Parts: sequence; structure tokens; C-alpha cells
Amino acid sequence: MMKVVLQNVTKIFPAKGRSSQGTVAAKDLAFEIPDGELIALLGPSGCGKSTTLNLICGLQKPTSGRIFFGDDDVTDLPPENRGVGLVFQNYALYPHLSVMDNIIFPLGNLRGKDRMSKSEMHEKAHEIAKLVQIDELMDRKPAELSGGQQQRVAIARALVKMPKVLLLDEPLSNLDARLRLQTREEIKRIQRETGITTVFVTHDQDEAMSISDRIIVMKAGVVQQIGKPQEVYDSPANLFVANFLGTPPINVFSAEIKGGSLYIGEDCVLKTESARDGEVWAAIRPEGFVLCEDGPFCCSFGGLEVMGRDISVVSSNENSVNPTVRSIISAENKVDLSSKTVRFSLKPNKVFLFDKKTEERIAFGC
Repeated sequence: MMKVVLQNVTKIFPAKGRSSQGTVAAKDLAFEIPDGELIALLGPSGCGKSTTLNLICGLQKPTSGRIFFGDDDVTDLPPENRGVGLVFQNYALYPHLSVMDNIIFPLGNLRGKDRMSKSEMHEKAHEIAKLVQIDELMDRKPAELSGGQQQRVAIARALVKMPKVLLLDEPLSNLDARLRLQTREEIKRIQRETGITTVFVTHDQDEAMSISDRIIVMKAGVVQQIGKPQEVYDSPANLFVANFLGTPPINVFSAEIKGGSLYIGEDCVLKTESARDGEVWAAIRPEGFVLCEDGPFCCSFGGLEVMGRDISVVSSNENSVNPTVRSIISAENKVDLSSKTVRFSLKPNKVFLFDKKTEERIAFGC
């Protein structure tokens, strides 16, 4: 098992053409991935998460900073000497080789004391194939497999050398929704059974929230927040993190604090005794609304979306950043479909305030 430590790691790609400035893909990354945990690097396209993965595995070298596996400085080590297993988005299987031969391929490159006989390689391959539940497919070629089965072969090939660190780069992007759900559950099971320190890159916050022990949210090459998924969801450090986590997304309003209360437009919606007066962004989770006939917060009623156990009330408010406000309430609630407005009270723990300029979180008491 192995912990991974990044010490002030920065990666700048050289300028191209007439540009005098390089591109900062990762800036001053400083964090530790604990031994045996599954960590998700989460963020939008271009945020630096794949670059960070490539720096950890050695495919790219940092411009500055150091990378450690345990107590060993691996910054200058090539990928083949780091003891990592890497799974790509596109599987990268050899089409002319069987599943068995694809899995044992990395073992054929072992030298010295690590060299294995053919029977040992086959035994190891069967052991890993059983772990990822493809042991009945060993004679097939990749073209004869489904997308999910091909992904399992790629994971088996990465695991067969029992790497110190397993790195997964958007491994589920090419799968349909049902298979994606099934495969991410399998990845979590495999990681728990092997105990291998794992880094999982994704732009899908549902994937990150469900599969990881800890998430690292990134934006423009900079770490925004690190923590357990539920903790980050419940206590976002800034407006970007609040916006990025949650389905449906959080509702954001232009608001103002006056005399110890939060106003959205003319509505005094919440007490904010410890916050200073001034303009703020008020972000409310969809589950933070309570349907209430005399509730302080009024929106224009747009309709209902039935979700089974819950209902999504669709409304609008002139102070909302987005055209639509979505409020998740229990299906047991009765909504007057003929009404032009809908009123809510708010759950204080589902309301977050952010500085209008810096977008950093503002603490407030109720």
C-alpha cells in the first residue's frame, strides 16, 4: 500500500506560436492521498485533473515541486519504475490478443527477481480476472466484448502487477448510464478488496460523490476544496464548489444582508445575525425549500416535475441567476396547480452565502 504526496507541484506547458506566456495546467498542488483510499479528482474540462494524474504517474514532469510515493521521491522516475497501474478512457486493449494475453502482457515485461514463468503469469491473470468477474471470457478477443467487459479487462491489466497506485482517467465516459452505474460499483468493490491507493479522474460529480472516500475539486489548475464527498456538499468553500456539486444544481440568487436578515428582492427569507450587511450571492440547495402557504420566499409558479418519491417544483424569481428555480419536496405535498405563485420557507443548513466579489463562503448564524 502507498500514500501519495504532492508538494507544491506546478505544471506549465510552454507557449505556442506568438504567445509569450505558457499555459498553467496545475498550480501549486499541495495535498496528500492517504494510503489505501480512493480519491476523485473532480472538475470541468480543462481544470487540470488529467494533468495532475499524468504528473502522478510520470507521463509528465512537473515544472516545479516534488511528488512522493510514501517516503520515496518519484518526481524524476519514469512511469515504468513508479509501480503504477493506469486505465484510460478508451480501454487501449490490443485487438489481436485474447483477454488472457491482454491481461498478462504487462507481466511479460518484468525482469530480474520479478520475472514470472508462463504458468505463474496465467495463474495471476486468472486470479485478477476472477476479481473483476471476467474469468469466463479469457479466450475472447476485445471485439467480442461489450464496453463494460472491455473496461474490466483494462482494469485487470492494470491490476495484474499489483501496482502501488491505481490511476483511472475518466474510465466510465464511454459507457451507457446503466452500465456506468454498475461499473463504478464494481470499481469501488475492487478497490476495497485490493486496498490499492486509487486516483479516479472524472467531470461527473455523481460519480465522484458515490465512489470516492475523498474528493479534490479543481478549477483552472487550482485545488478549490478537499474533503469527504458529503462534507464538501454540505459545506462548500466557495460558489464554484457549491455550483459544481449537486443534482439538480444549486439555486443561486442575488441577495442582500440588511440588519441581521437575508433579503432576496423584497422578501426577508432568513435571519443572518452574524453576517455583515452588504450584497451577497445566496445559494439554496433544491432540498432546502419547504412548501409553506405563508412562507417568506415567493416565486412565480411554473409547474411540477414528478420524480416518484419526490416532486420538483419549477418556478422563477427575478433575482435568480438561472431562469429556473428547482425545489425538491416530498410527493406527499399538495401543490395548487392553479396558483400563479408558490411560497417557501428555507432550511438554514441548506442555504449558503458567498461574497459578491471573491465568491468565498460567508459564515452566518441563525
